[in-house]
Amino acid sequence: MPETPTPTAAPPKPLVRAALSARCPRCDTGPLFDGWIKFAPRCRSCGLDYDAFNVGDGPAAFLILIIGAVVTALALFVELGAHPPFWVHIILWVPLTTALVILCLRVSKAALLILEYRHKAREGRRVGAKPTADKPE
Repeated sequence: MPETPTPTAAPPKPLVRAALSARCPRCDTGPLFDGWIKFAPRCRSCGLDYDAFNVGDGPAAFLILIIGAVVTALALFVELGAHPPFWVHIILWVPLTTALVILCLRVSKAALLILEYRHKAREGRRVGAKPTADKPE
């Protein structure tokens, strides 16, 4: 009797689309976040433990550099082109920077968690190394 082929899994969404939807990387149903930028402890649908992933501060560090450079360039362009009073800069750039950081932080954290899941990223270990217990000195 011939073997029935096992159905192949659907290919994952492109990273940008997956990060923008902020859904579970395993089932694509449950939400990744409990709030604006706080991860849920686990997927409500499939139970994937989000705490097992270490997103850390990487997205925030990149966003500070990238958004900071873009907003600074825009502020210089406006200053050199229109010479507005200082309060106009405050009204323009503080809310814009805050909104960009929060929105981009959500997407970048989701993207990093999805990449960790797809690539099965774990803590680095040496091949053949035995786990050692902490020894008091």
